[in-house]
Amino acid sequence: MNRRAFLFASVATSIGGAAVRAEPGRIEMIYVGGWDCPYCTTWKNKYKADWLASPEFKRVTWVEVDPPRLRDAYQARYWPGDLAEVLNQVPRKSGTPRFLIVQDGRIVSNEFGVSKWLVTLEHLHKLLG
Repeated sequence: MNRRAFLFASVATSIGGAAVRAEPGRIEMIYVGGWDCPYCTTWKNKYKADWLASPEFKRVTWVEVDPPRLRDAYQARYWPGDLAEVLNQVPRKSGTPRFLIVQDGRIVSNEFGVSKWLVTLEHLHKLLG
């Protein structure tokens, strides 16, 4: 590898690495569902559009774990690599739709069921201040 290519690779790696590192206090919201989950479809139809348009959505990192089959929702291969530790923290790996709020890599809210969406939003409002 020539010197210019090495320098470019080093700069690109350092830029990419900075984007992956979580900044302190960062809040992630993780939706866990499945394409064949009727309750997930209900949540999407009733709440998702309003959520995506909300000011709170713009203040968090939103992640969807939404495999084709509900039974695969807690399979590690559907969770982005940096969320493996979050998946390990989920005490009961069943139930959807599930709404997780993660702060500094730690689950601070864990609710599932369409009826728990509003509870999740209350938790988020408290965290955002």
